[in-house]
Amino acid sequence: MDADVHQSAARRLVDDGQRYTTMRRQLVDILGSSEHPVTIPDIMRCHPHLAQSSVYRNLGVLEHAGVIARLVTNDEWARFELAEDIAGRHHHHHLICENCGTVRDVVVPESVEVALDRSLDDLALTNGFELREHRLDLVGICADCRPPS
Repeated sequence: MDADVHQSAARRLVDDGQRYTTMRRQLVDILGSSEHPVTIPDIMRCHPHLAQSSVYRNLGVLEHAGVIARLVTNDEWARFELAEDIAGRHHHHHLICENCGTVRDVVVPESVEVALDRSLDDLALTNGFELREHRLDLVGICADCRPPS
């Protein structure tokens, strides 16, 4: 894991009045090495030595400090990923399968992102809202779950 990721995570936690503990560092490593957002059961399967209650508690602390982002889907498990600016990733959105629960990252073309930003800014201003960021989740059926045509 890139040292800058850990420095950014530590800074956010300190700003939030928290410490960057060994467990939190491990969770940042786990999320940083994953190719897609993961559930707590995913984390526990790959790292059974971690205490589940500590994983829950520390993911909450990391989310509150802005180190990670939580994605809520149609199934019973939230998924977690590093915040884009912590991970140094491009702004992205998600494709969520309502059948199997799979979540995949997707980057939209720049022209679409610019039009989306403009439309969302207008919508926010019309409603007296200050927009800071946006997330777009597309919910549907993935290729693996769709019946053959």
